[in-house]
Amino acid sequence: MDKGIVFDIQRYSIHDGPGIRTTVFLKGCPLKCLWCSNPESQSKNPEIMFERSRCTGCGRCVEICPHSANLKEDGGIKLLRSSCHACGECISACPNGARQLAGKEKGIEEILREIERDAVFYKNSGGGVTLSGGEPMSQPEFVGALLKRCKERGLHTVLDSCGHTPLENWDLVVNYVDLILFDVKQMEPATHKTYTGVSNELILASARSLASRGIPLVIRVPFIPGYTDLADNVEATALFVKEIGTNRVELLPFHRLCISKYQKLDKEWKLDGISSPAREDLAKAQQCFISYGLTCSF
Repeated sequence: MDKGIVFDIQRYSIHDGPGIRTTVFLKGCPLKCLWCSNPESQSKNPEIMFERSRCTGCGRCVEICPHSANLKEDGGIKLLRSSCHACGECISACPNGARQLAGKEKGIEEILREIERDAVFYKNSGGGVTLSGGEPMSQPEFVGALLKRCKERGLHTVLDSCGHTPLENWDLVVNYVDLILFDVKQMEPATHKTYTGVSNELILASARSLASRGIPLVIRVPFIPGYTDLADNVEATALFVKEIGTNRVELLPFHRLCISKYQKLDKEWKLDGISSPAREDLAKAQQCFISYGLTCSF
């Protein structure tokens, strides 16, 4: 599997593992978290992101679309997503840059060329490459092949995962990954399903399996006010992290920077009344993890 669907490659990343890194974002995710900061990552297929504030209604996208997915309406343009094939013709035709393509098939060699542009920064900072998403393990064969090629080039590798993948899929990657950033969002299975669309049973089983195999893990906890920040969930998460024998935890504070992405994709943002967590609430959760002998940062 030498090709995968990628929606972004971010250089000079400093929040996705040690040192300066290049983060490759892959399309597709089995979860639909209410607070997802990358809604363009959820579908496995390429999508058009349409920034209506930049559209002048010139109609060039209407004329060029081979699938009649664009219509003139009330002085503007309406994108019929049910008809759109994300072919990208409208992107090249738009004179105002109102459209962009989220997701494109890329080969391993093409990705490696971009990654290796910053090899000197990896060497000097202890950085490397991180595969993120979406959920990279939605493309397990491609991820395994890409990680293997990165290791053959001496690159430090990190996988950022929600853990919801069949346990046998980990066999494709564990020999080629130096660190896994592993999300644990909510410990109660039914509540987890309400917030993300799936139970957490497979996720917790993956964390246990990886930890038992000696794979270095950093447990990442999205800290969402009213959802994952409740004291019972924080303590249950601390107990689980201690149980599986790892000790590093990162709290990921909720933010609203992604709202414009939902608008560009015609998706509903469901957490409009939620604000970023107070620093004292983060510090309180941090102390809970520390009380269990774990290291915790935010």
